[in-house]
Amino acid sequence: MATSGKETTRQKMINFMYLVLLAMLALNVSESILDAFKTISDSLTASANNVDNSIRGLFTTFEQTRLKESPERARPIYEKAKQAQNAAQDLDDYIKSIKAELAADGQGFDEESGDLKKRDNMDIGYNLMINKNKGRELKLKIAITRQKLLAILGDTDSRQTSFTLNAVDPVKPGDNKRTWEEVNFGDGVPLTAIFTTLSRIQADNKNAESEVVKKILGRMDQAVVNLDKFEAVAVAPTSYLVQGQPYSAQIFLTAYDSKSNPNIEVGGSPVAVQDGRGIYNVPTSREGIFSWQGTVKVKQTDGTIKTYTTPTQQYIVSRPSAVVSPDKMNVFYIGVDNPVSVSVPGIPSRNIRVGISSGSLNGSGGKYVARVTDPGTVTVSVSAEISPGRVQQLSRTVFRAKRLPDPVAKFSGRAGGNVPTVALKAQEAIYAALDNFDFDAKFRITRFTMIIANPRETASVEVATGNELNTEMRSSLEGIKPGAHVIFDNIIAVGPDGSPRQLAPVALTAD
Repeated sequence: MATSGKETTRQKMINFMYLVLLAMLALNVSESILDAFKTISDSLTASANNVDNSIRGLFTTFEQTRLKESPERARPIYEKAKQAQNAAQDLDDYIKSIKAELAADGQGFDEESGDLKKRDNMDIGYNLMINKNKGRELKLKIAITRQKLLAILGDTDSRQTSFTLNAVDPVKPGDNKRTWEEVNFGDGVPLTAIFTTLSRIQADNKNAESEVVKKILGRMDQAVVNLDKFEAVAVAPTSYLVQGQPYSAQIFLTAYDSKSNPNIEVGGSPVAVQDGRGIYNVPTSREGIFSWQGTVKVKQTDGTIKTYTTPTQQYIVSRPSAVVSPDKMNVFYIGVDNPVSVSVPGIPSRNIRVGISSGSLNGSGGKYVARVTDPGTVTVSVSAEISPGRVQQLSRTVFRAKRLPDPVAKFSGRAGGNVPTVALKAQEAIYAALDNFDFDAKFRITRFTMIIANPRETASVEVATGNELNTEMRSSLEGIKPGAHVIFDNIIAVGPDGSPRQLAPVALTAD
């Protein structure tokens, strides 16, 4: 610290005591906290690698399918996704260079522990990130990368996208406002904590890249309306029918005008037209394979008639059969209700018999609930009483049985990143849930560890059972300050299947 003018004896004593306190703080960083930072950094790195593998898989699939099938349309989309990948890679490479420089200054890594040899050093990171302005450069690099990714997305998608990749100064009134780089890499932050922060930024960067790449490559699946060409189209709800069911199909022009009234025929006979679409109905009184072709005649502006012909359509009429389909997903999950629909066209539901090879299956009227207990495969068999006293097996359908995926632990509604200090203090429990999952599967947290590291203070470590904060945890959380790291680790949750799961850590920074 520096003062203007000549220092008094009292001021010199204050400065000396400040240096002594800093030295004591460095000595009081416990090995368990340093180990925790190493564990979290490894977890963040593994998570980033998994996301990177997923992104590479998306590009590989796109290259092998869409880029080969529709190169003219797919190439611009592919190149834009590559721009996002390159922008994120530039930031990742820059962070890797910072890590390499920090590791070199810290005498490298210990071969036995895999951690930095000088992991508790509080001067190396400060010197590079603050004194040499690497932190300020990193903040600018993050802002540039964020803007590049949002610009690549475009106005519409960028307004609907939220990134955790961000580097902004905390909002705090007064003259002692700390910058983003001071909060993350300032005085009193050990070298291993700086590595963890850099790993978190890399993970945020990789998640942002994934979000942009998915949205861009997904545009290939969006409908493209091209009105410069017309093609006759025939659409039938089904081409496989049970004897006695009528066959129905729609015949229309792509980009058709609902107010038009074209002349539509099948086999030379006109069909009814509604909203510009022809409705073709034919009875199915016998089994067999049947074909038909439709024509659409449209009057042009010059008075001439232009005819469009559909490809030959084919449908099959057969005897009754059973259809078994899961209502939500193509697998059965252990410990939860798996809705299943069973239909046998032409057979009353009261005459249908449904069974399962393992687990249980309950329900009626075509709607059932399957419950399974072991991973592997299960078979759902369907039989029907086709005549009085005669039961015939119609189908055997094999389903995969799997454990529920691991949920995501969240505190204050977040699994990581920056959270307002007030919001953190207001929380009383940590929760686990399955995001974007079709089943209502509840997970109960049975144990967790909370680590709080205030800037320039000794970190606290508390363990609790259940999902609620105990008295000591609430007291520690009440004392957090802006810039504090609040970490939840060793999180154990139990789901409907009864098996304990160790969840990924939650690393939060108080704003």
